[in-house]
Amino acid sequence: MAIHVVNEARRCLHCKKPMCREGCPIHTPIPDMIQMFLNGKLDEAGQMLFDNNPLSVVCSLVCDHEKQCEGHCVRGLKGEPVHISSIENYISDSYLDRVQIERESRKNKRVAIIGSGPAGITISVLMAQKGYDVTLFESRDKIGGVLRYGIPDFRLPKTILDRYKTQLVQLGIKIRPNTVIGSTLTLDDLQRDGYKAIFIGTGVWRPHKLNIPGESLGNVHFAINYLQNPDVYDLGNDLVVIGAGNSAMDVARTALRKGVRHVTVFCRRLQAAASAREIDYAVADGVEFLYGARPVEITDDGVRYQMASFDEAGNVTQLSEPQFFPCSSVIVAVSQGPLNRIVSTTKGLETSDRGLLTTDEKGETTRPGVFASGDVVLGARTVVEAVKYSKEVAQAMDEYLQTVD
Repeated sequence: MAIHVVNEARRCLHCKKPMCREGCPIHTPIPDMIQMFLNGKLDEAGQMLFDNNPLSVVCSLVCDHEKQCEGHCVRGLKGEPVHISSIENYISDSYLDRVQIERESRKNKRVAIIGSGPAGITISVLMAQKGYDVTLFESRDKIGGVLRYGIPDFRLPKTILDRYKTQLVQLGIKIRPNTVIGSTLTLDDLQRDGYKAIFIGTGVWRPHKLNIPGESLGNVHFAINYLQNPDVYDLGNDLVVIGAGNSAMDVARTALRKGVRHVTVFCRRLQAAASAREIDYAVADGVEFLYGARPVEITDDGVRYQMASFDEAGNVTQLSEPQFFPCSSVIVAVSQGPLNRIVSTTKGLETSDRGLLTTDEKGETTRPGVFASGDVVLGARTVVEAVKYSKEVAQAMDEYLQTVD
């Protein structure tokens, strides 16, 4: 691994205008990272990466690199791009356990972070660094949110999140697991108890339906539920996954690892929404794809569907007569939306017609002192996007807190 990474680092051309950095949503200083690494300054490179992106090691594993940093690498124009993700992972993973997080003097102001997914972890670190007393509220027993309960271990080892927890605790962040805000405790309770600013980063955990007959049958499940604990599901030998995004690929590949013998992905269009790399891995694992398949009904024995024909612009021109695809189980993976526990128990929080929290450009909601970012504002997005917007929101929270006693 180390020899491979060093060789990859040596392939970097150190462009005067680094397109790789332009392709990264959070503008990771990639050429600087590589130069430090080659000069034996591993810790300096690791600290720089962490300062720019507290979830650098996570992003090095789960980002859509072929569309971002590596997809913009000049070497990729005529051959293989530099495998930037491998270099970043080597540096960030090596440095994570000894990262030096400096904390400003204590400001004696409490900040509540609701949700410990990518946005929540990022905001917690940044606000604690600024000297605020941070409490992180997590509805489950372990931190990580979608990182732990929505991404399979073969893509993101959960030991990484355990190591993050150690860093959070050392930074002085208090963690309240198994605590659902919007149930026993509400935002009113938090503000009563002196939390001067509150951040909501609860993600999107309510699966979207297909709204076709059969979705309530016993052999039908939803992707976000399945990925939280695949071991409790008995899917039989033949699985149909409806949907073709990255979550669908995670479901398909996980199911094969858990004993399902045949997995078929139904994709409504001629091209899957998942990244090319995830599709390649799925195919390598043995997943089969049925493009243009549009389910109309789910039964106890399979899926009734129609095949779509498309024109050159990708518009549907014709639908076939219904056909039947036999299978033992079906998993629906067509995105998800937010739960409404907090909104339903809090006055003054406005939402969009999709149920997403409404915020201004700085991440402040329609209730003073309450901020939000990540999927609960933008809908299901990438980890690096959640980090990017959360850095901006952390700055806005700091500015707001300086105006309140």
